Amino acid sequence: MDKSKRKRESSTYDIVLCHFHSPREGDPRTYDPDFKGPVSNRSCTDVLCCMIFLLCIVGYIVLGLVAWVHGDPRRAAYPTDSQGHFCGQKGTPNENKTILFYFNLLRCTSPSVLLNLQCPTTQICVSKCPEKFLTYVEMQLLYTKDKSHWEDYRQFCKTTAKPVKSLTQLLLDDDCPTAIFPSKPFLQRCFPDFSTKNGTLTIGSKMVFQDGNGGTRSVIELRDAANGINKLLDAKSLGLKVFEDYATTWYWILIGLTIAMVLSWIFLILLRFIAGCLFWVFMIGVIGIIGYGIWHCYQQYTNLQAHPSSVLTIYDIGIQTNISMYFELQQTWFTFMIILCIIEVIVILMLIFLRNRIRVAIILLKEGSKAIGYVPSTLVYPALTFILLSICICYWVVTAVFLATSGVPVYKVIAPEGHCIHENQTCDPEIFNTTEIAKACPGALCNFAFYGGKSLYHQYIPTFHVYNLFVFLWLINFVVALGQCALAGAFATYYWAMKKPDDIPRYPLFTAFGRAIRYHTGSLAFGSLIIALIQMFKIVLEYLDHRLKRTQNTLSKFLQCCLRCCFWCLENAIKFLNRNAYIMIAIYGRNFCRSAKDAFNLLMRNVLKVAVTDEVTYFVLFLGKILVAGSIGVLAFLFFTQRLPVIAQGPASLNYYWVPLLTVILGSYLIAHGFFSVYAMCVETIFICFLEDLERNDGSTARPYYVSQPLLKIFQEENPQTKQQ
Repeated sequence: MDKSKRKRESSTYDIVLCHFHSPREGDPRTYDPDFKGPVSNRSCTDVLCCMIFLLCIVGYIVLGLVAWVHGDPRRAAYPTDSQGHFCGQKGTPNENKTILFYFNLLRCTSPSVLLNLQCPTTQICVSKCPEKFLTYVEMQLLYTKDKSHWEDYRQFCKTTAKPVKSLTQLLLDDDCPTAIFPSKPFLQRCFPDFSTKNGTLTIGSKMVFQDGNGGTRSVIELRDAANGINKLLDAKSLGLKVFEDYATTWYWILIGLTIAMVLSWIFLILLRFIAGCLFWVFMIGVIGIIGYGIWHCYQQYTNLQAHPSSVLTIYDIGIQTNISMYFELQQTWFTFMIILCIIEVIVILMLIFLRNRIRVAIILLKEGSKAIGYVPSTLVYPALTFILLSICICYWVVTAVFLATSGVPVYKVIAPEGHCIHENQTCDPEIFNTTEIAKACPGALCNFAFYGGKSLYHQYIPTFHVYNLFVFLWLINFVVALGQCALAGAFATYYWAMKKPDDIPRYPLFTAFGRAIRYHTGSLAFGSLIIALIQMFKIVLEYLDHRLKRTQNTLSKFLQCCLRCCFWCLENAIKFLNRNAYIMIAIYGRNFCRSAKDAFNLLMRNVLKVAVTDEVTYFVLFLGKILVAGSIGVLAFLFFTQRLPVIAQGPASLNYYWVPLLTVILGSYLIAHGFFSVYAMCVETIFICFLEDLERNDGSTARPYYVSQPLLKIFQEENPQTKQQ
């Protein structure tokens, strides 16, 4: 007894020495008769990082509360008039006046001024936009004959306006616009209703009109005052049509996503029994779906080619926000066809060159199927991950909206003629007429400009936005890391059970999840922090690229492309190392750095086995995801394009069938990814445990392998040196 104890202490001491005096790839594990799987006797790891993480979460909650107190989402939903009142807000005098009207749109020289509500003219809330040309002077002449003309005109004036003022007095009081012209609402604001007549731009069938001040203006001047609005109009129209399509098809989208979830579950269950056969189903299915896409693109291309009179080119349509225009181009379908052909060839070539390694991957998948069969609760875990991610995303969005709408109304001095030394200064509309500014600048106005403030909170709002984004990325990666560590602990418990399922403890997933939360929150936060920092650098890089796009030269563009590539490679390398580090944490309970080092050394000592299995297994699972998303996508395409009337009648009033189609395809892929990621983590955990098993044991009666015989046999065939271990 004492000799055995001294032997174990000596072995432990040797392992510790090996940690400090190990070669570059570390020393192999030694036999330990007391090791039976994930260590139960643990202590908290990376406590400092855990404390920082918790403080950041507390600060994040405080930030959300402060933003909720100061923010007002109505400021983003409703336009605001010159007095700072919302248009269309319920319970106010403007409840039925949902549109913002500009007295003199010609004073607005740029669209950015309009959208920021800083146009140097009075703005009021109205119930509808003007539908005809009419000046204030013309209205006065008609008013003497028919008083109804004033009733039509006064809805575009302030409530204190009267129809008997002179033009000079009207300009001083600024109670009414000097002229109105046909307009239509856009972004809840009245903008000119332009049209084309015989190739000439007109408004209300006119090319020139009276501005109400005795001058004549052309439609070109009015167009220049709102230059660039047409693109925004198209974008708004696109957004409304997309919203309408979602409102029409939301229940069909949910049905499609439900089918994707059921199909993913069926595939996971079938993998346990017919993994080899199911792999060929994946192969044939993916090749068939891509082939169908190639055939459909070819059909569309030939149909457009057969009608040359209706063929457009990219040069004809230019850059369009109406995306459906692109589907009328031969180039679009030809490009899709070439891309799908390339993907088809790549898949076939990978099948040919990886056929032997795929056999190993199938054995691993079968072993993973057994593990999931003994720990079925792991199939439900993606739902918990989805709920936690949804909470993080919703909190981030709500906080961002409240931060963006934080502030108090700020009023600025606006001089219609632009000749006032006090222009753009802040002012108080309630006492403005009694100040020296009103006397020094006759005709100047004190209009609402934007929401802001000079307090410490308002000055740091941009910093709060950055903090909101960074903690969001940290939390998202932490939730993913928590799931990986919990699943790794459950599957490691399965692997290190000699007699399965008798030696598997009850609720292994719940136990592993509790260990990860109780002991290793700091380690998981450490690993997710690294990923969050890399992702933050990528976002900053994209932001700088967007801001400096017009000033870039060829060299700077090349350097930015190199940086993007480097960060992408770094992020994926760190994610791979983190996953294996979380497996080591789940098994041995050590800190993040030690676990990452042990995982890296273990993989380097078995680099040939890693090359045989890891990426090939992910490739097989990726094909499963593509098959699920592609199958649901083909059904959705046939349904939303009215080509499956036998099964169900699809919605016939869609603006763009690709809106629900892409939503179903993307959602199906994410659902399949959630389920197949359980398999991926299972296979990777079993593989890491298998490598540890080979180093700890020799297959003898005293030191038997925990690995199943089919998996051991296939590795001995692929790696003859395994027999010597």
